[in-house]
Amino acid sequence: MKIYTIGFTKKSAEKFFTLLRKPNLVRIVDIRLNNSSQLSGFAKMNDLKFFLRKINDIDYVYMPELAPTKEMLDAYKKNGGDWAAYEKQFLELMAARRVEEKLDKNLLDGACLLCSEPTPEHCHRRLVADYLNDKWDDVEIQHL
Repeated sequence: MKIYTIGFTKKSAEKFFTLLRKPNLVRIVDIRLNNSSQLSGFAKMNDLKFFLRKINDIDYVYMPELAPTKEMLDAYKKNGGDWAAYEKQFLELMAARRVEEKLDKNLLDGACLLCSEPTPEHCHRRLVADYLNDKWDDVEIQHL
């Protein structure tokens, strides 16, 4: 099983959609809490869904169950929270939601987890991918 991850911030539309041209990438799984943000016009949910189909011929799925809670995100982003504390809290949330049991593996195989952060180091998309790999033990992860 292969899971990709990508963030759209600090990427032009050209760079973003070009990075998604991978032979086995079949869909974007949007795991943002807020997917109608103005951070980047091409990444707003309805626009993104259209562009993905027209430019890359890939599907779009929104999975808010893989997003942090508003309180958790605000504590980290708006209040200058500590990454280690956020990471621990987020992984506990994934465990409490039992996402590894509820998710359809077929939906995630060849999927790309989408969030806004430009790199995966301090982004929950990396945490989700790593968490699923720990639980499923057969996940190859590629950060775009």
